[in-house]
Parts: sequence; structure tokens; C-alpha cells
Amino acid sequence: MSLSETFSCDSPVALVTGSAAPRVGRAIALRLASRGCRVAIHANTSTEMGGDVVEQLRRDGGEAILVRAAMEHDGEVESMVAHVIDHFGRLDILVNSAAIWTPKPIEQVTAADVRRYFEINATGCFVAARAAGLHMVSQPSGGAIVNISDWATVRPYLDHAAYFPSKGAIEAMTRSLAVEFGVRNPRVRVNGVMPGPVLLGDDVDDETRRAIQSGVLLRRIGTAEEVAHAVEFLCENAFITGVLLPVDGGKSVYANDGLQSGLNTG
Repeated sequence: MSLSETFSCDSPVALVTGSAAPRVGRAIALRLASRGCRVAIHANTSTEMGGDVVEQLRRDGGEAILVRAAMEHDGEVESMVAHVIDHFGRLDILVNSAAIWTPKPIEQVTAADVRRYFEINATGCFVAARAAGLHMVSQPSGGAIVNISDWATVRPYLDHAAYFPSKGAIEAMTRSLAVEFGVRNPRVRVNGVMPGPVLLGDDVDDETRRAIQSGVLLRRIGTAEEVAHAVEFLCENAFITGVLLPVDGGKSVYANDGLQSGLNTG
């Protein structure tokens, strides 16, 4: 089933938060656009980059707009969703990809840090999903919300003590919102994607890259496009809701502890 069939519309409308910068959100927006969606690119401070993405999509024959909102400000997030609906006349897909993360030793993490992570990564996600979902329940075709979490909420990295609680909240929120909206309109679905290591920064040296790859069952770093493909699948499949899908190369089921080579497989 295609996206147009799922949403009973030749050109479904998708809003992807955090899609201006060259990260996972942008890859998701580009993939949905390539599948026929009209796309709202969201930026906070990266408005110039967001404008470039919109121009690229328009040159390729697509329909796109740029919207701006600081995810920690409820009113801005609600206005952003309303603007997308007013502009396109509908909203079929919301992908909550906007997030912040900066390593910091726990001795330096303040309560204000924790609150800021929750405001942007969790509360901002909730406000966007609530605004989008309450509109989607009024549409006969419903809609799909996909929240981006993180595989490592089950095995957190060091120095991210403020980040992981905010991402862990996404998982419970996804299941809760699936119930809230699905009861109101069974064609509204809420799912999540939990990416593994993708898009390593240019500052990651070869030794560190090899060490990261060795801890992945599939022995490589993932791509933003593979995460985007998973998002597309969850938007397209009309019989999946309340699911958190790891896209992590097997990292959540595999630990490179050296024991595998010593197992007796005879």
C-alpha cells in the first residue's frame, strides 16, 4: 500500500520537526517528499538551512514550506501545527524528530539541564503530537504520528544522564497517544522509531568508528535513509500502532563481550 492509498489522498501532508539541519529529520522529510508528500520543514535556529531544503524540494517539483518553532515553547509548537493545517488544508503525517543532545558528566548536570531536555525532547514532542492528533481524529482518513526515540534508552551511554530520561519518556508517550487517538478515530496511529548509531560526526576518528561498528551485530554504522525508510513503513502500514521499532543493526540484542567465539555450537 502506498502513502496516497493509506491516507486516501494523492498528496498527503507531512510535518517533520527537526528537518532543517542535515540530520535524520531531513532524510525523513526528503524520503516522504520523494513518495509524493507535501512537506513542512521545521527549523528553530537552522532557518537558512531549512529554506535551502524547501527550495531543493520545490526545484524537484514538490510542494514544501518552512515553519519555525522553538520546541520548548508550547504556543509556538501549537501555532506551527495550526499553520501547516491552514496552509495545506490537512495533516496526514507528523514525525517528531527534533531533539537536543550534548555529552556532559553527571557531576555537571543540573536540574535545569534535565528540565530543558524534557521540555524540548519530550514535552515539545507531546504538544506537537497532541495538536496534530486532535486534528487527525477529525479527518475520515485519520493520520500517522511517528516519534523518534533512541535505541540506547535500554543501554544508555555514559555522560548523557539528562538526555536519556527525556528519550525514555517518548516510548511511554507513544503507547499512550496510540490509545488516546486510536479510541477517537481508529485510523489514527502512533508509533516510534528507535535509531541506533547513524550519521557519526566528522570529529569521530577511525579508531572510535571501528569500536562502534564492532558493537553492532551487522558490523556497520546505519544511515539516516534507513531510519527514514522505517518511518515510511510505519506511516504506510495501516495495521500497526503503539509500536517502538528499533532500527539499530541488532545493537539492542547483541553485546560484543567476546563470549560468542567461545560458545560450543556443536
